[in-house]
Amino acid sequence: MGVQGLTTYVEGNRDFLQDVKFRDSRLVIDGCSLYFRLYFTHGFDQQHGGDYDAFACLLTDFFSALESCNILPYVVLDGGIDPSDKKFSTLRQRLQSKIREADSLAHGRNGSVLPILTRDVFIQVLIQRGVPLVQCPAEADWDIACLAHQWKCPVLTNDSDFYIFDLPGGYLPLSFFQWTNLNGKASHRYISARCYTTDRLCRWFGGMNRELLPLCAVLIGNDYVAPKDAEALLYLLNVSAIGRGGGRGKGRAPASRIEGLLAWLSSFPSPVEALGDVSRLMGEEERRDGGGKGKGGQKGGLSSQLWAAMQEYRVDPQSSLAVWFSGAKAAPGGWTSGLPECLSLAAAQGLLAPMVVDALVMHRVLLIPQVENSKLASSHCSARAIRQAVYGILLQDVVAKNIGQGTRGGRGRGGSGRGRGGDQVGGGRGQGNMLPTQQQGVNNGAADATTEQAQGSSAPAVCVEEYDRTDLSLKKTQAEAHPPRTPLRLATLGQAPATVRLSVLLEVLGIKGSALAPVPLHLRLAVAVTGFWLREAMPTPPPVHLQALVLGMVYGELSWNNQMGPTHYQHAATQLNWAAERNVLAGLDRQRVSPGERRGLDVGAAHSFSQWQACLWSALCLNQLLLLPMPEPHLSLLFSGTLVHGLLRYLKGGRAPESLLAGGHLSGQLYFSLVDAVRTCSSKTPNPSSAAGKRKRGRGRGSRGRARGGSGSGRGRGAGRGTEEINNRFALLMSEEEFDD
Repeated sequence: MGVQGLTTYVEGNRDFLQDVKFRDSRLVIDGCSLYFRLYFTHGFDQQHGGDYDAFACLLTDFFSALESCNILPYVVLDGGIDPSDKKFSTLRQRLQSKIREADSLAHGRNGSVLPILTRDVFIQVLIQRGVPLVQCPAEADWDIACLAHQWKCPVLTNDSDFYIFDLPGGYLPLSFFQWTNLNGKASHRYISARCYTTDRLCRWFGGMNRELLPLCAVLIGNDYVAPKDAEALLYLLNVSAIGRGGGRGKGRAPASRIEGLLAWLSSFPSPVEALGDVSRLMGEEERRDGGGKGKGGQKGGLSSQLWAAMQEYRVDPQSSLAVWFSGAKAAPGGWTSGLPECLSLAAAQGLLAPMVVDALVMHRVLLIPQVENSKLASSHCSARAIRQAVYGILLQDVVAKNIGQGTRGGRGRGGSGRGRGGDQVGGGRGQGNMLPTQQQGVNNGAADATTEQAQGSSAPAVCVEEYDRTDLSLKKTQAEAHPPRTPLRLATLGQAPATVRLSVLLEVLGIKGSALAPVPLHLRLAVAVTGFWLREAMPTPPPVHLQALVLGMVYGELSWNNQMGPTHYQHAATQLNWAAERNVLAGLDRQRVSPGERRGLDVGAAHSFSQWQACLWSALCLNQLLLLPMPEPHLSLLFSGTLVHGLLRYLKGGRAPESLLAGGHLSGQLYFSLVDAVRTCSSKTPNPSSAAGKRKRGRGRGSRGRARGGSGSGRGRGAGRGTEEINNRFALLMSEEEFDD
């Protein structure tokens, strides 16, 4: 979470930072700090839903710059919520702040909101470039510090906690890492940077013992001690430091709270003596009773709490991540939170979203705010059925266990406190009949037994707490876990055939597999999600919204072809006029909203496209949980907010999509075929027990009388095309690897 004010203090004193010419080294990178920093400091769009294509290009440039300087990056990512919950209050406050900033952006004012798919784009680029990465179960700071300490290399981040960790290789603040301006000759390129070590700070304060720095951090950070105790103690410590004349910090009077604390700490030889002074200042010695409890009845008192918190900055000289990056086949330590081995490995590889882990471990999910119409329901409501299926798969064993032990009852829907559902059972939901092909290779007898018992049970349902926007406030709601009709056990998910896992995904999205047959593999999930979005979004998206989205997808495909060159597509090189397709690409690109344009945001369109992104984000989580029965789409090619909003503006001017596709034979066929496929996917499946149908009944929102989203879009063209012809055309857009698959 960082130490408030420490970055400003350290970066304001040039003596704490040393100029370095960085090259020929390993570099441990705080992944979350990196993608936040790169996105926000390079002016990428936030108002229109994000420009993922431009962001992906920047990431490619960044890692190319490291490669040219012989810098070997190792990226470490945060995972889910800290199970200790000591920082949950801070997370809620940040989420509430982002809700208000998103609303500010929607009205053309200032704000700072990271688009919802930014992290996923970041991970995809890392994987595509072969950059080593690992995702930790929770916050990654300590793991990053241990890895850098063992390797004696620096850490690249913007987290002020790294001014506290004692790292031999130091800490390179991202704000001083000048990777866009390489220096030196070709064979000796380097990046100008500034490096911090705890030695430089401690020397400034008369050779202060570096083991005292963690005490400074925990005194300032209110995640560790009660706010009232922290405020009282900081007041007393500042008074004490001033009374001592500023300690031994070169005779300087304290110019800030941090400097005052450091000056005070510098007068002690070790943390033991400093904590003794804390006990004296807080009057703990007089208040201790015979049981050894201090102020407030807490065992050991405030000084004991501080000591325990300080241990989070104690670096382990051996890091489990070093083993992971050496090529280990198993997930590093920490991934033992009820996930089977196959999912633990996927999570460590960054191929399982933190939301999935949070739902399993904490029974709690924080939903990412987006720029939308705050007077309408949150965009995440449109994807609720998908998330409920995720929860159902994760928590089905909890239901089975509780039913097997008998109904305990008494806790109501969703349980109490953190909604852990440990004493809850689910019931009342018919599971339907299992297809013969689904019975093979999967041991689902327990799941069937659970279903039979649950059907006659009146026990409360297992729920997950979801924190999301209601108007402009962060609210907690209970989302019931809905296991899919197709039986699938979490513990044996790795042994389930791909056909079974795919059938679960299709069931949840409410589509038939045959609807996706004409679509290239890498676009099938996007098409399926778009069909789901047309059914579930409220208000129903008009045809021009679908047209703009699909034109954006066509742009992504043409852009990829243009980057790779026609020789990459041997099947297409002699059959297409690539010059004409590039003209279409340029014409689409000209419709972009100008960078930084804030006037006249179509808030209705922003809300609609935010619902589409929410559906895609939830579907990506489900697809990952099911071990990727569908290939993930290239997200940076799938959606660009400024492009899609610009295309929508063009179409709302009364012009047809064909006018942007003139001369592009392949791009035109791709567009109309994708629209037709989406329209087919948006038709409600005959199965009345689909996840989407259940959600609608639960919310009192039937589909009768609703206009079918996208009907008439595409102007009916392509409806009569044969599937064989469409498949042949799509084959031209596939890379050699995908074509062979």
